[in-house]
Amino acid sequence: MDSGLNEYLNGKFDIEKKDIRTYSPLTLAYIGDAIFDVIIRSILVNKGNTAVNKLHQRASSIVKAPTQAAMANALMDEFTETEQDWYRRGRNSKPHTKAKNASTMDYLEATGFEAVIGYLYLTEQMDRICDLVSKGIAALGLDILED
Repeated sequence: MDSGLNEYLNGKFDIEKKDIRTYSPLTLAYIGDAIFDVIIRSILVNKGNTAVNKLHQRASSIVKAPTQAAMANALMDEFTETEQDWYRRGRNSKPHTKAKNASTMDYLEATGFEAVIGYLYLTEQMDRICDLVSKGIAALGLDILED
């Protein structure tokens, strides 16, 4: 089985693997946000050449806090116990920033969602991330997979 991107990067940059339990939920949300963004952008780009402005508009409409919060709520029954725990920890964290165009609750729920994605990424579970994102896209009726 091939290693995941995180494991590959650790090897390339000679970084020793850390115990995931030592990470704060906000650290997991930090990387989870980036991974979610890369997945959404990859889906859009891999569908074919499109104007960059259109790509940005479509990606931005999905990776924003209200959409991530809605996706988390739609996926709650899909989350494993461990994923639910990381979601709660992310949602209940005390971020020192707030999204520009989101309610506090949406921002916290989005942070919980990002923490789950970050946890899954750092534990080399890309298949699980893609499964959840796919189910979330379907549950919200997003047209990202349509031309």
